[in-house]
Amino acid sequence: MLGEYRISGRRASEIAASVERGVGSGDLPPGHVLPPMRELAARLEVNPNTVAAAYRTLRERGVIETAGRRGSRVRAAPASTSRGSLRIEAPPGVRDLGEGNPDPELLPDLGPALAAAAAVDAESHGLYGQAPAVPEFAAYARAALDADGVPAGPVAVTSGALDAIERVLAAHLRPGDTVAVEDPGWGSVLDLVPALGLRAVPVGVDDSGPLAADVERALRSGARALVVTCRAQNPTGASVDARRARELREVLARHPDVLLIEDDHGHAIVDLPLHPLAGATVHWAFIRSAAKAYGPDLRVATLTGDTVTVDRVEGRQRLGPGWVSRLLQRAVLELWTSGAVDTLTVARSYGDRRDALIQALAERGVGARGRSGMNVWVPVSDETGAVARLLHAGWAAAPGARFRLDTPQAVRLTVSPLTPADIGPLADAVAAAAGPARPVSYG
Repeated sequence: MLGEYRISGRRASEIAASVERGVGSGDLPPGHVLPPMRELAARLEVNPNTVAAAYRTLRERGVIETAGRRGSRVRAAPASTSRGSLRIEAPPGVRDLGEGNPDPELLPDLGPALAAAAAVDAESHGLYGQAPAVPEFAAYARAALDADGVPAGPVAVTSGALDAIERVLAAHLRPGDTVAVEDPGWGSVLDLVPALGLRAVPVGVDDSGPLAADVERALRSGARALVVTCRAQNPTGASVDARRARELREVLARHPDVLLIEDDHGHAIVDLPLHPLAGATVHWAFIRSAAKAYGPDLRVATLTGDTVTVDRVEGRQRLGPGWVSRLLQRAVLELWTSGAVDTLTVARSYGDRRDALIQALAERGVGARGRSGMNVWVPVSDETGAVARLLHAGWAAAPGARFRLDTPQAVRLTVSPLTPADIGPLADAVAAAAGPARPVSYG
């Protein structure tokens, strides 16, 4: 039933515009079922093909979705508030473990690298018409990928991992398509998928990465893409091991048309080996960001993949920003070649803090996860209450709602600000906050 709103128009563009006006005004709310094409065509006295063309346009714009015999309906609007806004501002005197930043003490001094890059740039002048990827950067990145067993493919450069993920999804999918995502998983990806007009289907994660059975179920149900974090998964610290990689590759081999995206943001901050899935499907992308190891403000990520995927990404990129600053590419190259980051030292530093916290929590009867990276995931019975009690005790944690779809409540703690002296007091506070809220007597 359309209620008071009447779809109008004689041409496909007019019919589509009429529906969009109804959606914009709220007269056609999310979930509202549109009339069958033949019914609307009869009402408007137009050819059913005209209505079919209008509905196709609306699907491509992400306004409606079609679910087989259940017909076409108005899509739910993407959330206007990102999960990142679900943060706890740490007031003075409260230790902030919620932002997810690396330890500044482990980040390299960017001054020498930027100066070296500027000296090279002074010769090339960074003009239009140059290759979007600095050849030396691409060659060094490709050699590192080769050493880790990532299949051969061209190299592109994007403004961070999320930029790469967005561009790859947009290169292959259309509004209404389904994407299998880790749950719990990176909140930015969970925001990005609906913002692109796509639908997320959750895939469970344990310490070894996405569960193969869940991935199989998602792909069988029609998911057209899968996003996997290789190592240092945010928020759980999961890392895909050799056995899980074999299981996942077997699943993907049965679904070769699925788009595979791998995010190796933990590169250079973990000492666990990489077990890539790349190449198990026809279209794939493998992404490495410089953010965690070299500095979040270095918006540089390496992207490789099959030729079609990389070509589509670069083609669309040329019509937007054009390229990622070659000055920054050269600075990252300098950081790589100068050995500015000692990966083993960084991984050991995060690992010592992470393992100490998990052990201290276990001694207090609290189970926690954190196999790699800089985060610890702590299940709690009452997420809101736990965050509030931790804040009262002097610790700001990230609410698990930023990272969850269907999984149980939890909080995420980033270990990068911790010292050895912090472990005991923090574990005491988490143990007190993780259980059920204490009953309050008003007598």
